[in-house]
Amino acid sequence: MSDAPDPAGNSQDTAAARRTRMVEDQIVRRGIRDPDVIAAMRAVPRHLFVPDELVGAAYEDSPLPIGFGQTISQPYMVALMTELLEADVRSRVLEVGAGSGYQTAVLAELAGEVYAVERIPALVEQARERLARLGYRNARVALGDGTHGWPEHAPYDGILVAAAAPEAPPPLLAQLAEGGRLVIPLGDAHRDQMLTVYERRGTEFRVERALRCRFVPLLEGDVEGDETLGDDADVNPGAEGDATEGD
Repeated sequence: MSDAPDPAGNSQDTAAARRTRMVEDQIVRRGIRDPDVIAAMRAVPRHLFVPDELVGAAYEDSPLPIGFGQTISQPYMVALMTELLEADVRSRVLEVGAGSGYQTAVLAELAGEVYAVERIPALVEQARERLARLGYRNARVALGDGTHGWPEHAPYDGILVAAAAPEAPPPLLAQLAEGGRLVIPLGDAHRDQMLTVYERRGTEFRVERALRCRFVPLLEGDVEGDETLGDDADVNPGAEGDATEGD
C-alpha cells in the first residue's frame, strides 16, 4: 500500500510515518501486546477511511465522524477490540457495524475470512470500494440488520460489534463457534458502556468485562434490500468506538 504525503503539507512527514507514531504512542504504550494486531494497525492506511476534510486528523487519538451519525473508532479502541477477539488466519470473523470499513480492514489483516454487516447503504458502498481498492479479497460487506448476524456463514470464531447494545443480541451468541468470542459494548447508548467479551463454552458463556467505553447505539429493524437473509445476495468484497473517549 502506498501513502500520500501528509495533508498538513510537510512532504517528509508521510501518512506512513504518522501511522507509525500512532501505533507507538496510542497503542503500544497503552498495553496492546499482540504482535499481529500491532502489525495490522501499522499496515492499514486509516487516512483512506475518513472523509476528505478529516484526512489531516486521521491518526489523532479520537473517533471521527464519517457521516450518517456514525463514526470511525479511536485507533486504540480498534486495536483493543481486535486483540480481545483473538483472531488468526484460521478464524472466520463477523463484524457488526462496518461503517467506513476500517475495522474490517484491520480484521482482514489477521483473519482468514471476514464478513461485515452494515445497515446504511452509502456506507456499505464506500466500505466495499475501499476494501476492494486496497486488495482485501478475504473481506465481504453486506447490507443488513447486524443484530441478526449473517447466518449463512456461521458459525464464527469471533464476532465484533462496533455499536452499543443493552444486552448481547441472542442471534449473535447463537452464531458463535465453540470457543468463539463476542466483543461488544454493553449499556445505555447515552452513557458510558462496558466493553464486554463473551466466550462460548458449550451451551454456556464465560463473560469478561474489559473497560468502560462509549459507542453509537446498535440499531435494529428491517433493512430494505437486506443481503444477509438469503443465499443469493450479490455481495462484493468489503464501524467503529473509543475508550471513555469512544464513539
